[in-house]
Amino acid sequence: MNLPGLLTQPWPWYVAGPAVGLVVPLLLLLANRPFGLSSNLRHLCAALPMRGTYFDYDWRRVGGWNLLVFGGIALGGLLGGVVLGDPGPVRVAASTQAHLQALGVVQGDGLAPAALFGWQAILAGPGLVFGLVGGILIGFGTRWAAGCTSGHAIMGLASGQWPSLVAVIGFFAGGLVTTHLVLPWLLPALLGGTP
Repeated sequence: MNLPGLLTQPWPWYVAGPAVGLVVPLLLLLANRPFGLSSNLRHLCAALPMRGTYFDYDWRRVGGWNLLVFGGIALGGLLGGVVLGDPGPVRVAASTQAHLQALGVVQGDGLAPAALFGWQAILAGPGLVFGLVGGILIGFGTRWAAGCTSGHAIMGLASGQWPSLVAVIGFFAGGLVTTHLVLPWLLPALLGGTP
């Protein structure tokens, strides 16, 4: 396979997984820096004239590296999704489409169904409330767990931190409960019905 073809095709899990896993030793061994993204909002707020002891620290020394990693992820997403993106239609497994249709969600043209993620759905009453409440819960959970999924699951587990193992188990358990018990109850409200 030629290089452009390799760059525009999805990589198999046995290539992509180890590539992501190599990020940790590279950051630890070569740069002696931890990896995580949840602290970037704090660093950005500290860079602005925000008030409060939570933002009173030298963000350049502590957060400069994380902001650089965040910028690299944004640039990588742009390159991977726009420059090297697959121009073909998004492929979603038939079983996933059938499950979503049973819940009242129709895929449409893209990966994210417009009925849930279009501007009209997001700015409508239920979508706006769900977005705000969800954002607050994510922020609270990330602060309470002392990190996000990328920090705990990639960096924390790779460096052998047992609190990260507990956090990752909690992330997966919460995701399973939400997917199987909460989401089927909430989706009708987001789609214009009643839960």
